[in-house]
Parts: sequence; C-alpha cells; structure tokens
Amino acid sequence: MEELRRAPVSALSAYRSMAPRGGPHEQPPCLAHSPTVSPGSQKIKKRRTKRRTPGACPVPSGAANGEHPLDSHPVPTVVDAAAAKLAKRRRMKLRSRLVATSSGPRVALQENRERSPMAGESCSAAAAPPAAGQEKERASAQQFQAGPSLRHLLQELGEVQHSREKAARLFEWLIAPVSSQRFFGQHWEKKPLLIRRRNPAYYQGLFSTAEFDAVLRDQEVQFGVNLDVTSYEDGKRETHNPLGRALPAVVWDFYRNGCSLRMLNPQAFSATVWHFLSLLQEQFGSMVGANTYLTPAGTQGFAPHYDDIEAFVVQLEGKKHWRVYSPRKEAEVLPQFSSPNFAQEEIGEPVLETVLEAGDLLYFPRGFIHQGDCLPDAHSLHITVSSFQRNSWGDLLEKLLPAALQMAIEEDVEYRQGLPTDYLAYTGVVNSDVIDPRRTAFMKKVQTLITKLMNYAPVDAAVDQKAKGFFHDCLPPVLTETEKTLSVYGLPARWENGDVRDVDVPFSENTQVRLLRYGIVRLCNEGDKTLLYYTAENSRVYHKEEPKYCEIEPEYTDGIEFLLSSYPKYVSVEDLPCVTLDDKIALATVLFEKGLLITKSPLFSA
Repeated sequence: MEELRRAPVSALSAYRSMAPRGGPHEQPPCLAHSPTVSPGSQKIKKRRTKRRTPGACPVPSGAANGEHPLDSHPVPTVVDAAAAKLAKRRRMKLRSRLVATSSGPRVALQENRERSPMAGESCSAAAAPPAAGQEKERASAQQFQAGPSLRHLLQELGEVQHSREKAARLFEWLIAPVSSQRFFGQHWEKKPLLIRRRNPAYYQGLFSTAEFDAVLRDQEVQFGVNLDVTSYEDGKRETHNPLGRALPAVVWDFYRNGCSLRMLNPQAFSATVWHFLSLLQEQFGSMVGANTYLTPAGTQGFAPHYDDIEAFVVQLEGKKHWRVYSPRKEAEVLPQFSSPNFAQEEIGEPVLETVLEAGDLLYFPRGFIHQGDCLPDAHSLHITVSSFQRNSWGDLLEKLLPAALQMAIEEDVEYRQGLPTDYLAYTGVVNSDVIDPRRTAFMKKVQTLITKLMNYAPVDAAVDQKAKGFFHDCLPPVLTETEKTLSVYGLPARWENGDVRDVDVPFSENTQVRLLRYGIVRLCNEGDKTLLYYTAENSRVYHKEEPKYCEIEPEYTDGIEFLLSSYPKYVSVEDLPCVTLDDKIALATVLFEKGLLITKSPLFSA
C-alpha cells in the first residue's frame, strides 16, 4: 500500500483517481489512501540545495535515427522558435533578391531548400552549438512574437464556427512553430520534442503562482484530493499530505521547507485552464487533463518514472532541469499503466537533458522515463497537459471481442459445438511441445473460429462504448458571451409581479438553429433503445456526476443526425427530418433546453 501511495501519478491518472468508484458518493480512493501526518511531522526538514549542472543533450553512440522508441535511442528534436522566425525572415529577404536577379531554376532551388531541414527550423539534440554570431541573432529575435497571446487567441477562437477547427488552431498554437502534420508524423507516440521559444510571455495567462495563491485563499482546496505535497531527496519520494483543507499558511510553509506542490485538477479552479482543456479534447478525441507543479529552487518533487499518457510540459514561470530516458524494453513502449518509482541506476543515460524556461514546451510519449528538478537560482511553475490514457487499439478490442464472441455464440452453431472428448490429452502447457496430429487440428480449429469472429464484430457499437466513456470524461464547453445570448442561458425566464414570465421557448418553423459544438452529442444504441449522450451538463470536477444522457425515440434520430451533418451551418426547424412540424419543434426545444442548440438570432430582443 505504501508503494502504491508513493507511486508517481500522471495528470490523467490523478484526474481519474478523484472519481468515486461505485457511485458518486463513495470516498475518492486518493483521499482514502492519503497518509495521516501528525502535527509534529507536518513540517519537514528543509532541503539542502543541490547544485546540478545541466549538460548538453547526450546522444549515446550508435543511436539510430528511426522513429520507433526502441531503435537504440530515439533522437529528440529541438526546435528554436525565435531562431526559426528569424531564419524565415532572412530567407524571405534572400528569396526577394533571387527573384529580382535570378532565372526560374535558381528560384526553384531556393524554395526546395526552404522545405528541407537546412532551412533552420529545427536541429537534432546532438547538433553542434551555434556560433557566437548566431547566438546574437537569436537573442535579437526575442522581440518577435511566435503567435498571439492566449487571451487574444481564445477571443479569436470564439469567432470560429467549427469546434474542430477551434481545437486544431489551439493545438497549433500550443506546439508552434512545429506543424501538426509534422508533429503527428514524426513525434506522436515516437520520440520527444523540445521547443525553445525565448519568449517568456508565450504561455502567459494560462496559470500563474499568483492565481495558485488566490485559489488557496478563496476556494476549498483539499489535501490529497486537489493538492499533493511531495518531496524527493536521496532517492526517496515522500508525500506529506495532512487531512482537510489546504490553507495558505500550511501550504506555503511546506513550500518554504522544500516541498513541491501539485494541483491535480486546476480546471476546477481556473476558468482559463478549463477553457483551454475543453477545446483541446476535441482535437484528440480523448480526455485531456492537466496537473500544475510548483517547485522551490534547488529541489525535486518526484522520482524518475514513466506515465501512461502523452505529456506536454508547458513551462509557465521560472525554469526546470529535465532529463528524459527511452523506454527500457519493448514491454514498456506505450504502456497502459504508469510505472513505480525508479532508482537512478535502473534507467541508464538520458536521451534528452535540458533546462526548460518560461515559454518553452517539452513533449514526450507515454513510456518515456522522466524527472525534473529545479536549479538553485529559480523556482518552477509548469502545467502538464496530457491525453490518450487507455485509448489504444487494445482498449477498443477489450470492448469489441467479448461482444463479438457473444454474438457468434448466439448466431453460429459452430461456436456452440462441444470440444473433442479427448482434447485434454494433447493440449495445455504439459503438452505444448508434443507433436500430435490431433493437437495440430485443434489449433487450426481455434484459429478458424478466431478469424471468423470478425464476421460478428460490432465495431461501431464498440466504438460507441468507448465514446460513452469519453463523454463522461469530458469537460463541459465554455460558452462565449454571444453563445450565452443565443442559448437557453439567454432566455429571460423569471419571477415577476407574482407570476413566472417568458418561460416558453418561442420556436417556430422559421427559427434557425445549430449544435453548440460538433463533439457535444453522441447517439448510442443500448439494446432496443437509442440514447443521446452529451457533455453540456458535465462537471468541471472529474466524474463528480453520472453520465448525462436522454432516451431518443426512433422518429427523432434522423433529426439529430441531420443536425450533426449540417454543423456548423444553421438550419430551419422546418428542415428537420421529422414527420410533423410539432415533432420538429419538440426535438429542437428539448435539445435547446439541454444547452445543446443555439439559435442564429436571439429569441428575445433586449
């Protein structure tokens, strides 16, 4: 139990651990397992400052350039956003000179060079250090912004009509200047990526230490539920969570004495983090969670370990020294579960060692061992954004194969025929090396039945089961002020002069409507019923409530599919493919009252 309590927890694992098991009122397991700390031991010994000198990114001899994590050591990619910006500007000037003085073939040659790695957009982790002149150029490039501020970006995304486009553009901003195509082709589930921006303000506004302090003061933060206090010294990881509310005086005393502070569900306290994660989840089609980590100078909060999620480490304040290591063996590539804590001698040499500064980003796939510690001269605040926990082909097949087998047994007599009466004589481990024609025939029969299962595999139904879990995991959407005006939240229903007023939704056949988000609803078959799952009423606290759904009569399913296929265009209520106008208005009204539809124009004038 002690090992389980001290095991590292990924962002999504921590997020999921808060979910009640067996019901909404059951005690969260992380709270039930929190160690009891006596008043006398609440203050820990102040950590001695350990000076660590981060080196260059070592790449062991013989490291392959292949994409698979076990091809020797995958070579991480380092992208300098400011240098890339400056290089691009210089290339544009050079191109303009070539266009003015050169013939067509020479211009084409320059364009081809821009598409190659020679363009200066990225370099290998083992690349030679830049010359002094290049360093000066990079320093001067700090004045160039790599993209809009988060606040302005979220405002711009509020004007984007399609929610998938919102998600794609936000993700592009997160990993700029690397393109999404390049990221998913070269790095996703394969190897780490380091992006240096030399722009401390790039992620400003997402979260801050000042906001962390305000959350402690103004909101009900609970030790072990919302906040973990940890330390790592002399190869030993410890958790120091008292019971009860995390009051500022106690939390900051832990921090002053060398403890790292991990907020497990910042989206429950920060509207910006909520907005950020709720948009990104549609990019991945999988839950997106986050933890924030505040670490004092000269300390380390966690032991080396690997996680079961794709991790994006976003440095918000200060700086942190990171070491990333390849998976140790094939079985640890893209693991389903996080690892225990490792001793230093168990993990070998890092494939990437760097110091993240504010505005930088580090990505590494699940299974890559990692550890981070603060330098003596600066604290660190970073947020780890994570996704793709238990979202593999194997997880889908876990749902698909039992259902396929059940259908095969019901529909095909071959699966119901009896086993040979003598099969125990030539099968089992004791007979695994026996050469027997009966054993050969038995194995061939098993192979035939397994292959034949595909004919009965309800792939779409299994995918819907995965989608149900995702919809339960999802954060609710964040509405813009315009969307609030056009949704059920803009209705002026009220009590006035002894009676209720403006309660009815004034829909007519000419009312223009559309879904609030594309990924907000999912139709699923449950036996002989059709259920509509939706995320609009989910909680910002993971699984605080049961999944949200309502039963849909068969005559209304075409109308919902029509709204999905029409998105993001507005359609008239009259165009909904229902039998009668009353049915069309009824469907639109129900979806509107659930917060799933918005209208093109306000239903009530101001």
